[in-house]
Amino acid sequence: MSTAIKERAATRESASAGGGALAGTGTLVRFALRRDRVRLPVWVLALFLGTLSTASSFKTNYASAKERATVAETMDSAAGLAMTGPRHYLSDYTYGSMLGHQMLGFTAIMVGIMSVLTIARHTRTEEETNRAELVRSAVVGRHAYLAAALTVAVLANLVLALLMAAGLGGMGMEGIDGKGSLLYGLAHFAIGVFFAGVAAITVQISGHSRSASGMAMAVIGAAYALRASGDVGDGFLSWLSPIGWVQRTYVYVDNRWWPLLLTLAAAVVAAAAGFVLSTRRDVGAGLKAARLGSPHASPTLGTPLGFALRLHRGLLVAFGAAALLFGVMYGSILGDAENMIKEVDAFEKSIEGIGGQSVAESFASVVLIVISVVVSIYVVMAALRPRAEESAGRAEPLLSTGLSRSRWVLSHVIVAAAGGTVLLLVAGIGFGASGAGSTGDGGLFLKLVGASLAYAPALWVCIGVAVALFGWLPRASAVAWVLPVYGFLVGYLGQILQFPDALNNLSPFGHVPQLPAADMNWTPLLLLTLLAAGLVWLGLAGFRRRDLETK
Repeated sequence: MSTAIKERAATRESASAGGGALAGTGTLVRFALRRDRVRLPVWVLALFLGTLSTASSFKTNYASAKERATVAETMDSAAGLAMTGPRHYLSDYTYGSMLGHQMLGFTAIMVGIMSVLTIARHTRTEEETNRAELVRSAVVGRHAYLAAALTVAVLANLVLALLMAAGLGGMGMEGIDGKGSLLYGLAHFAIGVFFAGVAAITVQISGHSRSASGMAMAVIGAAYALRASGDVGDGFLSWLSPIGWVQRTYVYVDNRWWPLLLTLAAAVVAAAAGFVLSTRRDVGAGLKAARLGSPHASPTLGTPLGFALRLHRGLLVAFGAAALLFGVMYGSILGDAENMIKEVDAFEKSIEGIGGQSVAESFASVVLIVISVVVSIYVVMAALRPRAEESAGRAEPLLSTGLSRSRWVLSHVIVAAAGGTVLLLVAGIGFGASGAGSTGDGGLFLKLVGASLAYAPALWVCIGVAVALFGWLPRASAVAWVLPVYGFLVGYLGQILQFPDALNNLSPFGHVPQLPAADMNWTPLLLLTLLAAGLVWLGLAGFRRRDLETK
């Protein structure tokens, strides 16, 4: 036995000497790519096809130079610049500059989220589930996990960049040439790698993957807010945002490459900081020490619902701050809504189809779709928490007591449903207060608060789908993320790009009355609530019948 141990130790030392702290990185990269063989292609193809379809819609909706000039004039307002990008794009509003102006900032957020989730999944989640400790007991260097995760993120962003460059360059549209398309694609690569570097830091700070992802996404939100504030003002704040950097490539207008060097340099610094910080903590721990709790648990903590609320508390607070920020930010531009959409055919047709007593109300109904989709991200994460607890082996000890499976899952469902409703209320209050102030219409406050709460049944359907998948097909639980993504595509972009109504009917958000512009209709809300309850019941039935994943 001692001889075998000595031989394994000698083998480990020999391999470590050859690879050092990065030993085993290549194997981990191949393993990560295999695990993400569905997840990453879906992300990349969705962003790629979404970009191409948007560019194609520009040619359909704004066929003449006069129409594009009208759009440029409309976008040259505080509201337009805050939602899109810097004013310089408007100087020559071709299809290319229109794409860079209106889409680059939005897709930069999505690329950032893809990178953050990839890094967290292959680093902090591995430690949180104790798999990293097992793997690192073999011939794997200290930095191999982080290096492998960064490599996968870089490869995903590079593939996306090349697809965008080739796809846009081959469309043959006016103002979209090969050089600009290559820059457009590499801008996404640069911003994606930067946020991967940010995630490399946050996964060292927190001992939990959800907290680490939340911190990195907060950086994405702050970058977007700084960019919006800077583009409306003198531009200084935009230079504090990496999203502002890539937008200042002025793709298809000036085609400036040097902002990408700034973004990539910052990405290298962030990634290097992540490697340095990883040496200052133990495996499974975070730099931020866990706060010592009370020596005596509160009575509520001893209940399933109280314990679930404690687990979700940090995520709920983070999304509450984000929801309030989104509400206030969008409410502040309601006063400029009429000027922003005036004489823009695509916007006017969308608003006319909604109805409403004023343009502000019609525009607000579209914004509420975006806010509700942001909140749906929280409810899906919260509804899938039982799956994470089961995979980590923490569900088994709980369920070995007198706690039933149904009560355990329902505790998370109740927190997700109630938490999502509270987030809608918080966003509605911020949206209503800011919107009433920007329009001078005090009666708009209660209308927007009530309109935001109308989306609660749609959120509950998202929870029901997640629970049903968890109960019957736990390995396919990630499919629940299709609802928020699809809801945004058909609910927001679909109205601008004139998607068929049949596509909107496939989304739970598409059945919510578009308050405050439309009249209230309780029937679809009741049906959505019943559907959500049925899906939760179906998921509980499946969970009671299947085996529990054990460690």
